[in-house]
Amino acid sequence: MVDFSWAPRSPLEHALVTGAHGTRGVEAGVSLTEIRNFDLIQVMARRGKGAELAKAAKARFGVTAPDAPKAVQGKDATLIWSGPDQFFVLSAGGKHTLQTLVPALSGPASLSDQSHARVLISISGVKARAMLAKLSSIDLHVGAFLIGAAAATSMDHTSVTLWRGNDRPDGLAVFNLLVFATFAESLWHTLLDSAAEYGVAISHSEELA
Repeated sequence: MVDFSWAPRSPLEHALVTGAHGTRGVEAGVSLTEIRNFDLIQVMARRGKGAELAKAAKARFGVTAPDAPKAVQGKDATLIWSGPDQFFVLSAGGKHTLQTLVPALSGPASLSDQSHARVLISISGVKARAMLAKLSSIDLHVGAFLIGAAAATSMDHTSVTLWRGNDRPDGLAVFNLLVFATFAESLWHTLLDSAAEYGVAISHSEELA
C-alpha cells in the first residue's frame, strides 16, 4: 500500500537555494527571505457591513482596519488592505487562524484561509528599491512609499500584494511581497534575475519580520 505524506511544503522548496547568488566578492545588495509558518486570512465585509466589520476588527486587533492601501500592526497580527472593505490578517503560525477569527468576524464578513495559497517573501538591502524598480511601476522612493504603505499591483505580469514593513535595525527598508503559490516559483526566478547584478543573500525563516 502506498504511503502518502501530507506534510505541508513550500512552493519554493526546490527553487530556493540558501546562500549567495549573482555577483560574488561583494556584500549582497539584496536579501531575499521566504517566510514560512504563517497564517493568512482574507476578510471581506458583507454587503452593507463595512462599518460593523471595522468595529469588530478594532475590538479584535486593537487597531482600525485599513480602508486605504496600507498595512497596520495590531495585536499579534498585521492587517493589510486588499481592496475596498477587505483586508488580510497576517500572523505568526497559530496566532490568528480561521477557526479563531470566525467567532469574532464572521457576522459582518466572509473569511477565507489563504495560508497555503500564498507565498510570503521579505526583500531588503541597499539595492532592494533598485531591484524592485525593474519589476514594478510603484514609486518606492523613501518619501513616497512610507512604512505601512501597501499596494495591490503586478510584477512581471503576476498579481502581488506589496507593502513596506518596519525598517531593519540598520535603517534599511523592508518590503514584503505576497504572491499566489502557483506563480511563486516563476516570480522567484524573476526576482533572482533582477537582483543578480547586486549580489543576493537567500534564506528562509519561520519567523515574521
